[in-house]
Amino acid sequence: MKLISVNCGLPKEVLWCGKTVTTSIYKYPVEGRVPLRTLNLDGDRQSDLTVHGGTHKAVYCYQVAHYDYWKAELPDRTLLPGAFGENFTIEGPADDSIYIGDRFAVGSAEVVVTQPRLPCYKLGIRFESGDMIKRFLESGRTGFYLAVTREGEVGAGDDLAMLSRDPRSIPISEITRLYVAKRFEPDDAAMVRRAFEVEALTDSWKEYFREKLARLGG
Repeated sequence: MKLISVNCGLPKEVLWCGKTVTTSIYKYPVEGRVPLRTLNLDGDRQSDLTVHGGTHKAVYCYQVAHYDYWKAELPDRTLLPGAFGENFTIEGPADDSIYIGDRFAVGSAEVVVTQPRLPCYKLGIRFESGDMIKRFLESGRTGFYLAVTREGEVGAGDDLAMLSRDPRSIPISEITRLYVAKRFEPDDAAMVRRAFEVEALTDSWKEYFREKLARLGG
């Protein structure tokens, strides 16, 4: 994989549905080498730390190939790197080839994949469309979050070189599919139990799946 663009943004106030909202969804490409720290990139900050940011969501990645899909879906919009609020716009495989726990070296830093992106209403603000959250999830093109396991510097053009993969892990796309599933087939229940064994998947995700498994059976 390759890092195409590093994108940062600070909180700003916008008017949405008659209310003033503080959001950091607006990210823009930055030049040169950027320090990547445990909680975020220098020059980047999350607005609502109850749902964004933290050690498990320090960096959000989105594949440049997904932009081709959205350019067809949103032909009237100019989509530049950072349009989906991602910190890293990357050239790389789809979410079904990225696994929870995948570890990468990028620049002088090291990172690990922790979870898919679940969009909040601020994605709708960014695209001025109330149905964007639904369309985003239905597209299956969520991208993924990284935790920083070694701080360093990163920049556009850096390779994301895989260091290791947890053999018990499951793809980002499967986590997203299981999250939105209305029912669990036996294979789904087995996949959820497998997710419990993946060290890099956060406790909050595991608790969500435990509750869903108990509710849906399996």
